[in-house]
Amino acid sequence: MFRKSDTENWLIVGLGNPGQEYVRTRHNAGFRALDLLAQQLNCKVEKLKFQGLYGQVSYNGSKLFLLKPQTFMNLSGRSVLQLSAYFQIPPQRIIVLFDDISLAPGRLRIRAEGSAGGHNGIKSIIQELGSQEFPRVKIGVGSKPTPEYDLADWVLSAFSASEEKALAISLENAAKAALTIVDKGVSEAANRFNGSHP
Repeated sequence: MFRKSDTENWLIVGLGNPGQEYVRTRHNAGFRALDLLAQQLNCKVEKLKFQGLYGQVSYNGSKLFLLKPQTFMNLSGRSVLQLSAYFQIPPQRIIVLFDDISLAPGRLRIRAEGSAGGHNGIKSIIQELGSQEFPRVKIGVGSKPTPEYDLADWVLSAFSASEEKALAISLENAAKAALTIVDKGVSEAANRFNGSHP
């Protein structure tokens, strides 16, 4: 049960792949949303530890840790586990921002928990934490153009100009949704941002 008085340390994770060649790809929507959030909070995500880059900032009486795992997507959980264990942050206070191919660019879906849904980064986090009970903000990146299109090729492809426009709004909303979860809980964030689009 979410109670405001429980808030202490929170971890907000953006998923993606490190390296300049991946910056604008669909799979890096989580990194980009976290970068935007860090900018808004004036938080530098540049400490290299826990197999990731992280920063910390005080926010409304809570301490937020912002993390970008540097393990590559499929091993993201290792970084998440190391930081959350060190700072004693339970899964219920770990918010993960990541790409979702079942949603169109511009759309978000917020969930309190759930399975990996085929996403390898989430699969790794569930495996390492031993729990599915962490909030997540899914950022729409669009579905494959054809069923036979290779999934790895698709998530590592860039957005079109029109998709980038829609994405810019959803990245902004994803950052707001993460803070809404910290402030008011997952239900409130879902009510406000689920299905949001330009």
